[in-house]
Amino acid sequence: MAKTVVILGTMDTKGEEFAYVKRLIEGHGLDTLVVDAGVLEEPKLMPDVSRAEVAQAGGRSIEELVEKKDRGEAMEVMSRGAAVVVSRLYKAGKLDGIIGMGGSGGTAVTTAGMRALPVGVPKVMVSTVASGDVGPYVSTRDITMIPSVVDVAGLNPISRGIFANAAGAIAGMVKTEAEKATEEKPLIAATMFGNTTPCVDRAREKMAEAGYEVLVFHCTGTGGRTMEDLIADGFISGVLDITTTEWADELVGGVFSAGPARLEAAAHAGIPQVIVPGCVDMVNFGAMDTVAEKFKGRKFYQWNPNVTLMRTTPEENSEMGRIFAEKANASKGPVVFMLPLKGVSMLDLEGQVFYWPEANQAIFDAIKQNVREDIPVIEMDVDINDPSFADRTAQELLNMLEK
Repeated sequence: MAKTVVILGTMDTKGEEFAYVKRLIEGHGLDTLVVDAGVLEEPKLMPDVSRAEVAQAGGRSIEELVEKKDRGEAMEVMSRGAAVVVSRLYKAGKLDGIIGMGGSGGTAVTTAGMRALPVGVPKVMVSTVASGDVGPYVSTRDITMIPSVVDVAGLNPISRGIFANAAGAIAGMVKTEAEKATEEKPLIAATMFGNTTPCVDRAREKMAEAGYEVLVFHCTGTGGRTMEDLIADGFISGVLDITTTEWADELVGGVFSAGPARLEAAAHAGIPQVIVPGCVDMVNFGAMDTVAEKFKGRKFYQWNPNVTLMRTTPEENSEMGRIFAEKANASKGPVVFMLPLKGVSMLDLEGQVFYWPEANQAIFDAIKQNVREDIPVIEMDVDINDPSFADRTAQELLNMLEK
């Protein structure tokens, strides 16, 4: 039985282009299933899933959307509907890969559907905005963005080549299956920054020796969100959350925020987790001239020409400690706090630029004062990158996993 590629997009305005791509994909020996997310006119390519079905899945009737002529509302409804429809098709075994094409509006709707699919399902988006900031469209999913070069408006010598490449890409992805490991090991998620690399590397080695495979996520906002999503999707067995710095950016206004839901996925999933206030001594900004005027007078360190770090205050750390405890208190599974009393990064050791014991103590105290009584808080009189601290974090997680 041939595998199926779902073609998702606006069949009213891009019907000719989608018909061309559909023919090419089927030429690769694959089946196609067309989902129409258009609103304006009748489709030029007849879909297998109609725009009325997509709108209904998004909570409105297509007649309402046509009558109101509110483009913003229509996009919002069709985005919701696309995600619901695509999820249903995948769960029903009718989707092995997905492709879309469009401008900014079409990209927003189509990638909303793609983001509803698990990591590993082939996803290709040909877009007029693919050469810019694609973060809002891709988010934490493995969407392959292909710049359309010219607008997705008709077939011409340029667009034919781009569309053919995209059709070949999705066909190749769907036909190619990843080699399965001879031994599937349970997955552990770990968070890391340059300032916690020695700790994470050593803890990762300890977990590997015990038969686990560790996925390391760089805490740049996207890293934390991706980890949380993979936990929610059921891929992860335990978490070494050694680097929780993204909360400093969320609280203070840095560029590496992972959002207010950071630290929630493991708690909701009930999987074991070790939480460390790693790198909470720093808020991340871009180049020095991008730092807001309101932070004038604060303590800064230029990590590289494009990254400026700002020291957190006792007040900010105290609030972070309260938040960390609140997130942990919602845990359905086992959780342990590990506190490195002599430093939460390389930069706040005695004699270093961010050394401020009172600021660190503020987060330690707030965690201890607000955490549930049954959640252990282990204090060690070493810094975060001391080998003994790394060994203990790994051992605490292993103890919880064994239980």
